Amino acid sequence: VSRDIWSRPELAYEEQQAHDTMTRFFSSGERPGAAWAVQPRYKLGTAFRAEWGTAAPQGPRPLRIAFLCEYDALPGLPRPCGHNLIAEVGAAAALGLKAALESLPQPAPVAITVLGTPAEEQGGGKIDLINAGAFDGLDVVFMAHPSQENAAYLPDVAEHDVTVKYYGKASHAAAYPWEGVNALDAAVLAYNNLSVLRQQMKPTWRVHGVIRNGGVKPNIIPSYTELEFYLRAPSMKDLSVLTEKVENCFKSAALATGCKVEIKGSENDYYNVLPNKSLQKVYKENGKKLGIEFISEDCILNGLSGSTDFGNVTFVVPGLHPYFYIGSDALNHTEQYTEAAGSQNAQFYALRTAKALAMTALDVIFKPSLLEEVREDFRQVKLKEEGQTNPV
Repeated sequence: VSRDIWSRPELAYEEQQAHDTMTRFFSSGERPGAAWAVQPRYKLGTAFRAEWGTAAPQGPRPLRIAFLCEYDALPGLPRPCGHNLIAEVGAAAALGLKAALESLPQPAPVAITVLGTPAEEQGGGKIDLINAGAFDGLDVVFMAHPSQENAAYLPDVAEHDVTVKYYGKASHAAAYPWEGVNALDAAVLAYNNLSVLRQQMKPTWRVHGVIRNGGVKPNIIPSYTELEFYLRAPSMKDLSVLTEKVENCFKSAALATGCKVEIKGSENDYYNVLPNKSLQKVYKENGKKLGIEFISEDCILNGLSGSTDFGNVTFVVPGLHPYFYIGSDALNHTEQYTEAAGSQNAQFYALRTAKALAMTALDVIFKPSLLEEVREDFRQVKLKEEGQTNPV
């Protein structure tokens, strides 16, 4: 990933530390049973891949189950969304599944893959890995995300990030302001244009941003300003409509002030997470056996979550992305949540979630009808998302 995250040394350091710790963990000879085959720096500088399987070289194709270990940071917040717990849950679920399969006299042909996926907060590491072929051949992918409640699914939405740069002309703001072209005026107009647009936005759309550069000094008419905005919508179709409306707000501000404008979209758009009701149903059944209390369906339908590059994963392979309570009501992306995610109290909830994921993976492995249902759900939801109809 060669984007903004690498221009911020503290973020690159956090990801490198996580990568090195996880690869050492899976490479350790102290892991019980057969060893994991580990590939550090797998397709990205801070991604890794660890694999273990039961299939014979000349036997049938194994069922390929993957667990994602996401790790990331924000400036000043090393665990803003409990990324340490996401990585822990993925690793623990993979180890639990491996141990369960090794205990069987004749284990089914299965290949377990653990992927270390960096840069979710900025850049979309999973999208880079998809484009590099890291998810090719996988049958089902699992990951779990910390939250304030337990849910087998939350409607994570599609996201498009945009950076807007206005170029004007500097001049003395008191002596001869008429000689200048005020780029800050363009930025303020753009911000206000978006505020006016909100009346015509759907309730499920989100637009939020900041002015990153507003000028140098009050007595110099700003010749350059820069804004950064995130656009979110429940689907990629809705997101494209919202993006066009927002970009018109940026362009009109440039026209009104005489500035030149440069609009640059993010390299990777985050897709909405596609639900898989078959996986969700089984995960909830397993979770309830372990004492997990899930929020109601009404809460899920009437609520919105954030955005994640796991959404892109669900467009290429069936996936499950549940949320889990960590023993704290603190909100994500706060110092309080960072502290809660690093507490001993969170360990119980993280490991319980890992066990529920491993149990769900076992159901997929040993219930062929479930696997077919999972694949059919994936196919139907994708067809619906793409605006197609079932030809049958």
